[in-house]
Amino acid sequence: MKKPLVAALFALVITGAGAAPAVAAPASAPAEDRAAPVAQAAPVAQAAPAVQAVTFAGTVSLSNCSGSVVRFPASEDDDPAMVMSNGHCLETGFPAPGQVLVDRASSRTFGLLNSAGTRLGTLRASKIAYGTMTDTDVALYQLTTTYAQIKSSYGITALTLNDTRPAAGSAITVVSGYWKRTYACNIDGFAYRLKEGSWTWKDSVRYTSACQTIGGTSGSPVIDNATGKVVAVNNTGNEDGGRCTDNNPCEVSENGTVTVRQGINYAQQTYQIPACFGLDNKLDLSKAGCTLPKP
Repeated sequence: MKKPLVAALFALVITGAGAAPAVAAPASAPAEDRAAPVAQAAPVAQAAPAVQAVTFAGTVSLSNCSGSVVRFPASEDDDPAMVMSNGHCLETGFPAPGQVLVDRASSRTFGLLNSAGTRLGTLRASKIAYGTMTDTDVALYQLTTTYAQIKSSYGITALTLNDTRPAAGSAITVVSGYWKRTYACNIDGFAYRLKEGSWTWKDSVRYTSACQTIGGTSGSPVIDNATGKVVAVNNTGNEDGGRCTDNNPCEVSENGTVTVRQGINYAQQTYQIPACFGLDNKLDLSKAGCTLPKP
């Protein structure tokens, strides 16, 4: 999560695209996409649901991270659009443990990508609607444009946040707008608590080892291949085998058992976010069912 730029680039040069955890790391030069393995069809009476094609459409590049234009299940086309990334990607710096940012003015810009990863234009924030690194690691920016305006200008439809919890074993794709690269794997399971340095996150998604995300993929949407919906936001990984230190998160079970998984990467679930936004995509942390940390 906090790897310096020089170290991140050095790791990329000597080992390729699978050596470092998912951290914010300003750089350039995209890598090639990795295709997901093709599942063998099973002879069943009822056809399985069609797998959605996962592309870069709706993802964005930040100055130091990845992100995506997202909408909630109840969002309307004339609502101000939202961009999601990590709390540790905020231009204001890492929020302290326990700190929650709400409705803070921002004019940050984002490069909007099409399905092939080509930059179509620039989107601009009007504010940081919500940002924290407590319990989760998420930032949500409100834009100066609506979903309808983005669709009209660029032909891009926002990604939808799923409002149900993902299941272990689900096939997923991490889509990095920063590197213009995808990572395909499965949800291996969930960490009751994920501790990294001063921060602790709850019920984190653990990837199988195929998702070797790197610096700059922080904030990437994690997309369920079966639905095409966003189920998590990519944020970190254990780089060196360290125990609960910066860049080396550890898992802590309900009974306090600590597990270190070197080379394994993680994301924060997003199904709980839609319950905290109401009419016109307005944040309401007092809404019934909203469990996001409050200021």
